Amino acid sequence: MKRVWVLLLAIISMLALPVAVLAEDGAVVDTGDTSFIILSAALVFLMTPGLALFYGGMVRKKNVLSTVMHSFILMGVSSVLWVLIGFSLAFGTDHAGIIGSLEWIGLSGVGMEPNGDYSSTIPFLLFMAFQMMFTIITPAIISGSVAERMRFPAFLGFMVLWLLVVYYPLAHSVWGVGGFLREMGALDFAGGTVVHISSGVTGLVAALILGKRKGHGKEPMAPHQLPMTVLGAGLLWFGWFGFNAGSALGANGLAAMALVTTNTSAAAGALAWMATEWMHRGKPTILGAASGAIAGLVAITPGAGFVTPMSSLVIGLVGGAICYFGVSVLKAKLGYDDSLDAFGCHGIGGIWGALATGIFASASVGGTDGLLYGNAAQVGIQAIGVAVTIVLAVVATFIIMKLVGIFTPLRVTAEEEEMGLDISLHGEEAYPDFIGSGYLPTIVSAAKAVSVSTPSGQPGK
Repeated sequence: MKRVWVLLLAIISMLALPVAVLAEDGAVVDTGDTSFIILSAALVFLMTPGLALFYGGMVRKKNVLSTVMHSFILMGVSSVLWVLIGFSLAFGTDHAGIIGSLEWIGLSGVGMEPNGDYSSTIPFLLFMAFQMMFTIITPAIISGSVAERMRFPAFLGFMVLWLLVVYYPLAHSVWGVGGFLREMGALDFAGGTVVHISSGVTGLVAALILGKRKGHGKEPMAPHQLPMTVLGAGLLWFGWFGFNAGSALGANGLAAMALVTTNTSAAAGALAWMATEWMHRGKPTILGAASGAIAGLVAITPGAGFVTPMSSLVIGLVGGAICYFGVSVLKAKLGYDDSLDAFGCHGIGGIWGALATGIFASASVGGTDGLLYGNAAQVGIQAIGVAVTIVLAVVATFIIMKLVGIFTPLRVTAEEEEMGLDISLHGEEAYPDFIGSGYLPTIVSAAKAVSVSTPSGQPGK
């Protein structure tokens, strides 16, 4: 009888084992890697709501909902576009080194088995989902430069075209099999060029085309809710572990290294910005510390899986300092209105990070040496990647903005801007009065109805 029970337990144990999914080449889904990347994808997804809070707290209270709307709606727009056509264009069979094919349109052929080119131990569908989180947050970063003055229809039209013309080709060039920057040897572990430089430079060009906000430089435009901004920064820092460590595409030593370099650079960036601001302005600020952490995170993104922890410390320190001067000195001298410093943090920080990867990359971490380890040519390759990204972002943004402007005004009217975009564009109010409704037209209509329905025209109680 004892032997029968042992046999039954053995059979039950075998039935309880996870079923491996095999690809045509024999690759097997690793449950540990799969679990890790599912979690990483969720962390990256959380970054976009975090960015909404980060940006929302920095605008004036009359524009907080419209600013949050920019990030939130892109969670829908970017996701749908990625599933329909974006993933195929970014990672499909190469064409001329700059764009993928349409073989995976509508995710046709993207299944639960691994893919030898991109996901050797995780479902190809999961790789698609992980990359989708990047395409959600990248255009959301751009919104920081055009906040408080861009019309919502123009914003939507611009973002759809920008993803098609800039993000998908750039992602293919850097990460896609056959992409010309990848073949050249350009290093971008988690999106220094694809995400940060492209979005930061695009934001600057869009801000210049739109012009300054009404009253910029003459009226106070201080952040209305700094605790919201700090909360958003914390969520971004938290989500960035999925952003960078997840880019190892497995629960392995490289992911651990990327996590450590990410946190180290973020911490160094926060300290560097705070110290620089303290010396320059006489007081340290929480907004500065939060911005410095973001600068450090941006700077380490391209090199997170290529550099050592000590190198990431230097990258974060320099990134925090130069981004502070980009925001506090360069912007003031040149006079442009990058509302929430998308260029100051993501553009400048991304450029530094991409070049720093060429300086500090170590073959002991990611398989490629940089300048400090005897491979000076890597800096030049990184510089080419930076230049290509800047040129593409500048030219495409200018053309797309002008094209969208033909069909719909890019900027709100002076009256709408004065009233605030929350009410003028969306009919909502973030901080309603004691009546308890954020819909002012509804409040007014209800008040009129009460006045008419009461005897002798007296307001009702």
